Amino acid sequence: MKNKYIFALSAIALIVVLNLCLQRSFFRVDLTSEKRFSISDNTKDLMKNLQSPILVKVYLDGDLNSGFLRLKNSLRELLDEFSVYAKNDIEYTFINPSQADSEEERMKNYERLEQRGLTHTTIYERDNEGKMIQKMVFPWAEIVTEKDTFPVNLLKNIAGNSGAENLNISIENLEFELTDAIRILNSKQVQKIAFLEGHGELTEEFVYDISSAFSRYFQVDRGVIGTDASVLNDYKAIVVAKPDSSFNETEKYIIDQYIMNGGRVLWLLDGVQMSMQQLVEQGTSPAISLDVNLSDLLFRYGVRINNALVQDVQCVQMPLNVSASSAPQYEAVPWIFSPILLTSPQHPITRNLSQVKADFCSYVDFTGENLSQKASILLATSSASHIVQVPAMIDLNEIVSGFDDHYFNTSFVPVAVALEGVFSSGFQNRMLPKGIENAKPQKGQSVETRMVVIADGDIIKNEIVPTANGYQVLPVGYDRYSGMQFGNRDFILNALLYLTDDEGWINLRNRTFKLRMLNKKTTLEQKTLIKWTNLLLPIFLLLVFGSVYLSVRYFYYRKK
Repeated sequence: MKNKYIFALSAIALIVVLNLCLQRSFFRVDLTSEKRFSISDNTKDLMKNLQSPILVKVYLDGDLNSGFLRLKNSLRELLDEFSVYAKNDIEYTFINPSQADSEEERMKNYERLEQRGLTHTTIYERDNEGKMIQKMVFPWAEIVTEKDTFPVNLLKNIAGNSGAENLNISIENLEFELTDAIRILNSKQVQKIAFLEGHGELTEEFVYDISSAFSRYFQVDRGVIGTDASVLNDYKAIVVAKPDSSFNETEKYIIDQYIMNGGRVLWLLDGVQMSMQQLVEQGTSPAISLDVNLSDLLFRYGVRINNALVQDVQCVQMPLNVSASSAPQYEAVPWIFSPILLTSPQHPITRNLSQVKADFCSYVDFTGENLSQKASILLATSSASHIVQVPAMIDLNEIVSGFDDHYFNTSFVPVAVALEGVFSSGFQNRMLPKGIENAKPQKGQSVETRMVVIADGDIIKNEIVPTANGYQVLPVGYDRYSGMQFGNRDFILNALLYLTDDEGWINLRNRTFKLRMLNKKTTLEQKTLIKWTNLLLPIFLLLVFGSVYLSVRYFYYRKK
C-alpha cells in the first residue's frame, strides 16, 4: 500500500515538474511531409516582434464550395499559427459580405467592398438537380493596424489553370501574402530605389502603374547619374528602363562600382530599334541594332543581350488592315512580334505567375563560366519561335500572309534572367574615367549581390489611352485588343522584391503543397457508400477499441 502512495506522489511530482519545464519551453511538431502547418523562421521572428496589435478582417465566409472552404480553413489555421507566436497581438474575424436583411443592403455591402478595391469573384456551381447557381465571393482580407489598413488578395487566378489548381496555389502563397502586408505596415525605415534618367528611358507616365506598385514598399526617385560617384549609395536598387541613347564612361563606372559595393540593378534593355508607328502607317519599317554602350559591362557580369528580334507562334492578336483595296478591312492576326513568354516554375520571381507579354523583344545569352555566380532563366519563348537577325526590313504583308511550319525552328529562347553571386568589375585594370567626384578606391570584384536582366524594355511599360476626361493609364501587361491581363506587373514587382530581399522572404513563394485530387467519376458513382463509410467507420473502430480495452481490463483484474 505504501508503495502505491509513493508511486502516485512520484507521478504527480513528475507531472508538475514537466508542466513547469514546458511553460519555459515551447515546441510544435508538424508531421506532414510538406510541412503544411509550419511557418518559416522569418515569420516567427516577425510575429514575435510586432510593434502593434493587428486585426485581420477576412471576407471569405458564408455558403462556400469545397475549394473556397479549404482556402478559408487554411487561412484560419495559418492565422492561428501566427497567433501562437504573436501572443495576443493578432486577432482575426471572418465576415460574410452576403449576410444582409435585404437584397438592397446586400448590394450595398458589395458596393462598399468594390469601392475599396476588394473586387469579387463569380463562381458557377451545379446543384443536385443540375441547376446552375451563380455566387459572388470576395476572397480578400484586410490587415488593420493603428495607423493603416492594407488589403490582401487571397486568390491567385492564373489563366490556363483549373479552379482547383488556382486554389491550391492560393493556399501555397498565403504565408507570403500575409507576411508581406504585415511587414509593410510594421516597417520603420523605408528603403529607396531609383529610375535612371538621361538616356531616353521611359518617362514617368509610362511607368506610372509599376511605380505605384513600387511605392507600397519603397521611396521611388528618378534622376540622372551625373559625375558624383556616391549618387547611388543610398539606393537599395536602381531600374534602367528602356534607354535609347548611350551611357558615357563616367556613368558606367558609377553604376559598376555601385554593383561592386552590393548594389542591385533591374536592367530592361532593348537590343533592336524600330518604329511601330512607321510600321503601321507605311506597312514596313527597318529594324536596326540598338547599342547604348552597356554591352561590355553586361558581358563582364555574365550575360549578353543580342541584337535580334524574337518571333513566336504563342503571341497576342493584333487588328491589322488585310484589305488590298482602298476600303480598310481589319482582322485580328497573330502578332508574332509580341510573344507571350513562359515563366519559370522553379524561381521565386516567376513561380505561379501568369504568362508575361513582350513587344519586339531580343534574347539573352550567358557568357563565360563564373562558378561564383548562380544564373536562372526567368522568361522564355515557346517551343515554336524564330529569331530575326538585324538589320532587317519588317513587312506587315509577310505577317498577314503567314509563315510555313518550318519557319518557327527555335525553342525556349531566354528573354529574362536572374544573376546572383560575385561579379567582376567592368573597369578592372582600367583607368578611372575623368571628371568623377567623390570616388572611393576602385573594387575589382563585388560583394554578394544580384541583378535581373530583361531583353525588352516594353515589359515594364504601361499604355496611356485618351478618354473623354483626358487620359487613362492602363495596367502594365494589359492588352487592350483582347482585354487580357498578363503577369507583367507581378513579374516586375517580384523581380524588385527579389533584388532587395536580404532575409529570404521571397522564398516563401516557393512553398509547394501537393494537390491530391479525388476521382470525380468514382465519387459520383459511389457517393452513398463514401458517405456511410465516413459516418459509420469511426464509430465502428471506436466500438472495437472499447471492446478490446474492456476485455483486456476484465481479464487482467480477474487474474489478479
